[in-house]
Amino acid sequence: MSKAKILIIDDDKLICWSLAKVLQKEGYQTSILHRGEDVFNTVCSGAPDLILLDLMLPDISGLEILKHLKEKHCQVPVIVITAMTAVNTAVEAMKLGAQDYLSKPFNMEEVVIAVKKALEIDHLKREMNYRRSKESNRYHFENIIANDPSMKKILGLARQIANSQASTVLIQGESGTGKDLLARTIHYQSARAKQPIVEINCTALPETLLESELFGHERGAFTDAKQMKRGLFEIAQGGTILLQEVGDMSKAMQAKLLKVLEDRQVRRIGGVKNIDIDVCVIATTNRDLKKEVEADRFRLDLFYRFNTIILTIPPLRERKQDILLLAQHYIKIYNRQFRRNVESISKDAQKILLEYDWPGNVRQLKNVIERIMILENVHEIKADHLPEEIRSGPLPSDEIIKSFRLPDEGIALQEVEKLLIHQALKRTAGNQIQAAKLLDITRDAFRRKMKKYGLL
Repeated sequence: MSKAKILIIDDDKLICWSLAKVLQKEGYQTSILHRGEDVFNTVCSGAPDLILLDLMLPDISGLEILKHLKEKHCQVPVIVITAMTAVNTAVEAMKLGAQDYLSKPFNMEEVVIAVKKALEIDHLKREMNYRRSKESNRYHFENIIANDPSMKKILGLARQIANSQASTVLIQGESGTGKDLLARTIHYQSARAKQPIVEINCTALPETLLESELFGHERGAFTDAKQMKRGLFEIAQGGTILLQEVGDMSKAMQAKLLKVLEDRQVRRIGGVKNIDIDVCVIATTNRDLKKEVEADRFRLDLFYRFNTIILTIPPLRERKQDILLLAQHYIKIYNRQFRRNVESISKDAQKILLEYDWPGNVRQLKNVIERIMILENVHEIKADHLPEEIRSGPLPSDEIIKSFRLPDEGIALQEVEKLLIHQALKRTAGNQIQAAKLLDITRDAFRRKMKKYGLL
């Protein structure tokens, strides 16, 4: 890997020679200019990776050079060199985009450290910009497959939200419908795209830990708080915070979240001052929050706070027009990924895909296509390539009862319950919320039974 190219601009030939020798010893490539005018023909051609710039040049000031670089949008990091008596000028240089400054006289160890730090920061910035650009291209409304009118309406609303200054958005829908995908797309197509999006699953963490993660804590706020920690609301400053499964949040945490949304301020645990926040809060849930309010599991005032903008993604069984489109979309993806050459889906397989109810929604369809593409090296997906549960479809409840036969020797009811819980987990690839739905019980009840039978 080649070392960075460093351009030294100083009219003092001895300083230039000394800097060049030290930096070359560190493995950097160096070039030298003694006049400021020569910079304009050199820098923006893409030559240097970093500039060491003396502010006091004989023909033009270093500040003029910085202004020129800024006007030309040259992203080359600059470390300015200034006399001790010109610190105010150095501060002005920082405002014009200089990354650091060194005061004369300086020792060479300081120079090496400053150069390494500046190059590392520049590398991180470039990597971050690349990732943001990549994510922005990935999370684009045109990339969301939808032909169903109800889904097209949702995407139209989502575009409007992305172009607005919305501060709270609620996305509802069953597990696997694409709530997180829509949330990220809204972020990356909004004015907040250059700022971070941070996410947290409200189901995965106990209440005390969730509060610390969201709001942060001061050193000594509790036993394990050995140092200050910024919360996700602070980290997401200027960007978006994605609260996954907000419907599973305890009512105590709901009250604290409501206060943050109303005041647009957070206070770290153990802190004494409020911190202003500027974030868009996108919450997702697979629950019907109206019903949760009626059951006294979700605060009415928080529901009204989110009720300003609600997007409800329909389940896949209600958007049949999208099933084959999505299947073809995933076939293209896995053709590239697994080096397959699947060209079509047979009529019989299409009929089965369209008639199936897809309890796991788009995520389940994606997993089915992925499984076929891994196991089968064919040009056409046929009916017998589909998993058994897709081909047979779910049995009506009365048929399930009729199909079960109690063994002559009898069986412990707990064993049957344990087996059903195990099968539900297997059917949903370990998704506890979806498995609980298959058995028509709450997630908390499902977790208690998992713990009871040693499955947790």
